[in-house]
Amino acid sequence: MQWNDLRLKAGSARSWCVLGALWAVSGCVGESAPTEAVNPAVQAQTAQADKEEEEEEGKSIDMKELPFEDAEKTTKVFVQLLKEPTSLEEDVAVNVRLSEPSNPELADSLVRVVGSSSNPVVLFRSDALGKLGQITDSPGSDFFTQFARLPVEELERRAQNEKDTSAGKFGEVTSESLVFQGRQVVARTEGTAVSLSRFSGGALTPLSVCPLRPVSTQAAWGKALLITDPAVVQDSQRTWDPCTGAGTQGGAWTFAHLIRELANGSGKTPDLFVKDWLSLWLNNYTVNGDVVLARTAMYAQVIQPWANASGVSSALTTNPSTGRREVLFGGPLNLNISPFRLLAIVNRVDLSSSTGGGYGGSSSAGELRFVFGVTRPSPWGAGTEASCGLRPFTVIFEYGVPRSGCSAVIDWARQWRDLSTHSTFDTGYLTQLQTMTESVVLHGKAPSKGNQNALNQIRTNENTLNAQWELREFTLTNENPSTNTDTPASGVLRPHTVALTPDDATHNSNTDPDVSAFVLSTVRSSEPLPVLIPTKCSSSYSMPFSFNGSSFRGGNSLVRSPNFWRASGASSSDAGDVCARREFSLNTCNGCHFGDTGTTNLANTTNLSFTHISPTSGIPARQSKFLTGGGVGFMFSVADTQFGSGVATWQYADMERRYQRLFDLATCSTCSQVFQLSPSFLSRMQEIAGVVPFDPFIAEEKPPFAVGAIRSLDQVQKLLDVRKEFKTGRVNDAEVGVFQPSDIFVH
Repeated sequence: MQWNDLRLKAGSARSWCVLGALWAVSGCVGESAPTEAVNPAVQAQTAQADKEEEEEEGKSIDMKELPFEDAEKTTKVFVQLLKEPTSLEEDVAVNVRLSEPSNPELADSLVRVVGSSSNPVVLFRSDALGKLGQITDSPGSDFFTQFARLPVEELERRAQNEKDTSAGKFGEVTSESLVFQGRQVVARTEGTAVSLSRFSGGALTPLSVCPLRPVSTQAAWGKALLITDPAVVQDSQRTWDPCTGAGTQGGAWTFAHLIRELANGSGKTPDLFVKDWLSLWLNNYTVNGDVVLARTAMYAQVIQPWANASGVSSALTTNPSTGRREVLFGGPLNLNISPFRLLAIVNRVDLSSSTGGGYGGSSSAGELRFVFGVTRPSPWGAGTEASCGLRPFTVIFEYGVPRSGCSAVIDWARQWRDLSTHSTFDTGYLTQLQTMTESVVLHGKAPSKGNQNALNQIRTNENTLNAQWELREFTLTNENPSTNTDTPASGVLRPHTVALTPDDATHNSNTDPDVSAFVLSTVRSSEPLPVLIPTKCSSSYSMPFSFNGSSFRGGNSLVRSPNFWRASGASSSDAGDVCARREFSLNTCNGCHFGDTGTTNLANTTNLSFTHISPTSGIPARQSKFLTGGGVGFMFSVADTQFGSGVATWQYADMERRYQRLFDLATCSTCSQVFQLSPSFLSRMQEIAGVVPFDPFIAEEKPPFAVGAIRSLDQVQKLLDVRKEFKTGRVNDAEVGVFQPSDIFVH
């Protein structure tokens, strides 16, 4: 089935999810009156209007308008059985199509070192290995080879999965896949079926995307990726609704359960753990030099009503010895009736290869997220949807899934894929989903992290406490900018810098020279070459605590004017500049949750601005077109926020991207065993060649060796001969061909 066929099935789906409104404010943040809850009648009226009108900020476009690229061009991995095992007993050459190096001096190098200097991945140009007789065939001059062990059972498993897919085991199928650059969809393509006979015969065997995949549907998204259906988020056994009182207090998917597991090992009772966290809004605090101003309305809007509903007296006082505001309770808060209403359970297995995910310990299986909306029910736990008091305030628990290695990640992805095949949210579905979530959120599932909890971070978005939208982050880590460390730590939740976002109190999003310098140096140098606007634009970089001698990463993110980040020195005629500026701005909190994704419609008071999952639309929560594209088979087109549509428009369909990644992982990924070489191999490389062709995934400040190209076949042979001397005892269980820099995104 082609995308133009899918369009017929998606007719009514175009209006299923629409974007929200900007609470239009700007200027400095101080104490101000909180916003009021949205009127349900207004919600209904604006929702209908939004179904009939396109947002000014972007438009949905049929995916059939994407260009088609043939499978040969898009296939990045070829494997070949070696005639004889290597000296490390590797039996397969894994040939990977690499992008041009970020350092142009390495363009003709016969060796490339990627990864990092402490964990290097050494690749040899396939053409050079062919000339040396190490392999019989090369897929082309832009391919590089790593040797590995590849059990034939892995390819047999993929072949069987392809047969199961063709037979309809996972639903109706299509032969087309989408090509993504970072988060942008740029083309259509088709995969190639794995050939066991070619592999066994020693021929080059392509490992492409799946040749067949289930047709993407909103139902599948809603069962395996972003679950908002009332059958789950209002499940009577696992959730409790503070608005109606329906459900089970302390159930497996409640705020109360997650907090109890988080607090275990903190030295605090769960109710005091929550009080300490919410009290962080009552006073200014400083993160990496960024003073985050108090929002004392947290007491009147959240803490006091919750205490009243708990039958507990409360008071907001000022400690005379410290001058800081404190909350006093006459008893413990009742966690079971917390004003946090479950909106969504989110599978972010697509972050499995992202170097940007999570703090306090990364997880190769991505993240599991719970999205809650803040409410102020009246009456509490005994009313209706109309009396719910929905607030423009989301709280997101983001857990690093405690699994690592290719096989474990595939197993995790397979469980989600299988959930998508359920026709309804039946008992089997709900039981399996609970088993999966509990395997992540329970105390003790991540022994090396704070409180032995798998939490990466909690993120909050709100303009309930102040008229200006603000995003904050909290972790179970000790973040120390002076030592450039962020280490797991038990205890209470602590404020944390917000991901990949500058301090907007000291860095002007419109004209800041540090932002411009960072974009045009660090971000631009991380772009895989060649850069073509808009079809080949991605990046892989980290944001330092400090840049150009001043604090850079911010302690919060605010909606300011403009609602994106400019690079004042960038040129609209330079593709690298345009790409770097967009990548940087899109990765910031206020870029991703605002201008760069088109979530800025002023007409929609159901308020999806600064959120991608609406806390005020009711159940099921509405989603932005950045996520949905406007419906199955459509993509959401947004003009470049700095240079306009005349230079570039960017096309998003993030649920399609996540669905494709999920199915590829679960069904068509192949695991290999890769021997990890000691970092000291790079020192020997410098002795042999005088240089190291180092092209790291994330730029290092100063590599401990001279960087340059290796152009001698004799030197390549010497490096091959000494590899066995640097074999470590570690064998990585790695997905075949994952040697590319990871695209950076955390939102």
